[in-house]
Amino acid sequence: MLRIINILIVTAVLSAGLATTASAQRGAIDRIRGMGGNLGGAAGGGKGDSIAHRTGLEDSITINFRFLDSSRLRGFDSTIYDFTRKVPLPWYHVNLGNIGNASRSLLFTPLMQAGWDHGFHAYDNYNFTVAESRFYNTTRPYTEMNYLLGARSEQMINIIHTQNVRPNWNMGLQYRLINSPGTFQNANVNHNNYRFTSWYQSPNKRYQNFVVLVGNKLQSGENGGIRNYGFLDSTGYDERFSIPTQLGETQVNSRNFFTTNIGTGTFFTNATYLMRQQYDIGQKDSIVTDSTVIPLFYPRLRLEHTISYSTYKYRFRDQHVIDSAWYKNNYGIDVRTPRDTFFIQDLWRDLTNDFSIYQFPDAKNSQQFVKVGAAFQMLTGTLDSGRVTPREHNFYLHGEYRNRTRNKKWDIEANGRFYVNGLNAGDYNAYISLQRYISRKIGYLQAGFQNVNRTPSYIFDQGSAFYLPSATPLTFSKENITNIFATLDQPWYKLKLSGSYYLVTNLTYFSSRIQPGQASGVFNLLRITAEKHFPLGKRGWNWKTWIILQQRAGDGPVNVPLITTRNTIGYDGNLGFKNLNISFGLEGRYFTSYKAPAYSPLLGQYYFQDTTTVKLRMPDLSLYMHFRIKTFNAYIRGENINSFNPGQGGFTKNNIPTIDYPYPGLQIRVGVFWAFIN
Repeated sequence: MLRIINILIVTAVLSAGLATTASAQRGAIDRIRGMGGNLGGAAGGGKGDSIAHRTGLEDSITINFRFLDSSRLRGFDSTIYDFTRKVPLPWYHVNLGNIGNASRSLLFTPLMQAGWDHGFHAYDNYNFTVAESRFYNTTRPYTEMNYLLGARSEQMINIIHTQNVRPNWNMGLQYRLINSPGTFQNANVNHNNYRFTSWYQSPNKRYQNFVVLVGNKLQSGENGGIRNYGFLDSTGYDERFSIPTQLGETQVNSRNFFTTNIGTGTFFTNATYLMRQQYDIGQKDSIVTDSTVIPLFYPRLRLEHTISYSTYKYRFRDQHVIDSAWYKNNYGIDVRTPRDTFFIQDLWRDLTNDFSIYQFPDAKNSQQFVKVGAAFQMLTGTLDSGRVTPREHNFYLHGEYRNRTRNKKWDIEANGRFYVNGLNAGDYNAYISLQRYISRKIGYLQAGFQNVNRTPSYIFDQGSAFYLPSATPLTFSKENITNIFATLDQPWYKLKLSGSYYLVTNLTYFSSRIQPGQASGVFNLLRITAEKHFPLGKRGWNWKTWIILQQRAGDGPVNVPLITTRNTIGYDGNLGFKNLNISFGLEGRYFTSYKAPAYSPLLGQYYFQDTTTVKLRMPDLSLYMHFRIKTFNAYIRGENINSFNPGQGGFTKNNIPTIDYPYPGLQIRVGVFWAFIN
């Protein structure tokens, strides 16, 4: 693993070293006028000669970024009212009572991914991924430091630094820590994430090199839920940490946020090391001014090679089994004597080589291209502590067409992937999306279609260590899922309407704590979403609402709430101060009662149940104040104020969005976010 990291870093450094061959005159021009071309026209770092013409940007910063699979440059989102953009959990997700615990969406979101998949997705929100990695270009070194402190020493630290080490070479680093002891026993969390990115472009703009290294070490306690709901209303358990839970040893309540000991829990570790190289063939051009000549390059043909190596390690460990009968009754597992260690794991390694060719029909529009390619994937597994070591492969073809017209009215995307040979032969994915800007008042209209035919995730394979011996052996057919969607976005009226229609065949799922299953028939589900901002007067007061309607038709192993909604009523403005941007008010979230999925701690999976109805005691309510002064942001929130119990004088009326897993009472969170320009 370390050898692969070294190879990728050395390759990036050697590639970027080509920039040093540029002449001193070329370097001065780049520093003053910007790089242009695919790097977006932002000026490079470094100081110019003493006689260089001043641009007025010497004490400011121009920064933008792009994603790996998109050449479109983007700016930062300065929105302050939406706190969920600062924490890795969308508002329509619920967890097991502590940030960092397993989470699930209140919306129907099937896995729309063809090919091999490990099957562990309850912790996806807490992962850094290659797809959402940012490749920056900045005129000055930029650092962002975020710190969030919550109840019971909950903390989140997020540090980002990026700078252009050469005008045409940027590097970025990011580190995040989520540590929270939790409100209930054995729900403590310690997540560590890191990311490194490098983006290099040669001086003649023909060659680009991208390097991404991401790693995630996720550790989450598993307590199996509380033993009795009656404890929640008992005055003897006002201190929630004293409520008995199903799993783990009884611990002493600790406020030490350096504590990372998790005796019983889920341990997920994954990492990806990727390098992409591109070489363009096209036509040269230039812009001639009074004193300089700025070279330009328009690609017509692009050759691309991507190599990636990923590791996935999924483990459940109970260091000291206290209740062996619990394992026997719930999972059919005999633990020989109390205090034995129970441990299972799946470990996978994935090495993929991908070669692609791009063709650009319009030389001056890099947002329009046709791409075709082929990839070979090698998979190696180590299952159940070495009991099984499968070696598999996949060979697949893929193609893509994108066109964002130069007038920015049309945005077209179509792509497909077909698995020709190997473990997932016959899998495919087809996707098309059309977006049109109609007018200022009507806004944007998007319509699209996606169809996926996929092999069930490997956790449904009997070779997986998480396919327990007590589960009934089954053979699964391929899943087929179709999604037809449309969106109308009207910025003029601050309104967004969207709809998705799913048609699902052979959906795989867990029907109990241990038993995999597959739907025998076809069912469909309709989801309609509305987002609207209503001004309340002319002084900055607003009502923002999100409403989601979902309805399943047919006999399928999916239950969803009919209505899921989020609302905020508050003030957004500056209160008359020039450099202040402030947002404060009341925020609420609610979903109608339904038979929500339950959670299996040993498998790390949510499973379908159709007997117990989950109903909120009250909507989740929060008081908030978010503000920004130039590059300084702060967030002060009082969450779960709905849990106030007048009879006891405390916050003990906990909502229970997942069976046996209550949410905490009142939580005070304070966050500060700084941005530094060096």
